[in-house]
Amino acid sequence: MLKIGEFAKQTGVSVGTLRYYESLGLLEPSQRAENGYRYYEDAAIFKIQFIKKAQALQFSLTDIKQILTTCEQGNPACLTVKKLLNEKIDQVDSEIQQLHEFKAALKKYRDQWSERTLDQPDIPKLCSLIDEVATPLSNDDSAIAITSMTKSMTKRRFS
Repeated sequence: MLKIGEFAKQTGVSVGTLRYYESLGLLEPSQRAENGYRYYEDAAIFKIQFIKKAQALQFSLTDIKQILTTCEQGNPACLTVKKLLNEKIDQVDSEIQQLHEFKAALKKYRDQWSERTLDQPDIPKLCSLIDEVATPLSNDDSAIAITSMTKSMTKRRFS
């Protein structure tokens, strides 16, 4: 049995992360002492390794919880993994398409701006080029594509 600090060192995961995993139901200590110390068996190391490998595939902690729950219910986890992996592939395909659209929008702006004269430093605008993109009432598809892409990428990073 390993105390949480020793367990953290062996797995390369911080104590705070282990506690967070516990709060999400991803990991349970094998034993909890009267003083509140958490103790883990060596088998828990494999669970942490599984979590880290699943995260390397960009599975969310919610996805990982779903996989672990499937396994805990006595069902084969690989079916859930395959389903989630296919969803992840579809998501990546969609993001690639959005990136292509974003790249096209950027190239369109580059081409439109290639012959533009530079702004004079005495005008109050920082850069009139950016002001064109940032106009919220613009009907320009490129501005919409950039806004859409930014939102999508931000959502993916923080979900």
